[in-house]
Amino acid sequence: MKTPDPTKAESSAPNSAKFTGTDNPRHLRAIAALLRRPLPRENLDTVAGCSNGPELVAELRRRGLEVPCKRINFVDRDGFMCRPGVYFLTIADRRKLHQWQARRNQQQGGAHG
Repeated sequence: MKTPDPTKAESSAPNSAKFTGTDNPRHLRAIAALLRRPLPRENLDTVAGCSNGPELVAELRRRGLEVPCKRINFVDRDGFMCRPGVYFLTIADRRKLHQWQARRNQQQGGAHG
């Protein structure tokens, strides 16, 4: 069995021109928080109300967002260096989300009016 070539590996985020949307409350809380600021995984778990932030991010990626994770240098409470991941939205992610929110608001407005 051949080892896959890492240069040909597929990204976990499809190169989608559009965010397919969601009505999942955890997704919505995560999106709202990430629109405000980048979040470490532990904080994402807390604000989204989940215990598996990486899977929640994977779900958002499958829906068309990139949501990269940047490793940072950090000193933990015991004084040890560690490299936790911090999730953030790209400019393209923000554009997709704002377009999706505008479509969603139009649809909700049309349904009520």
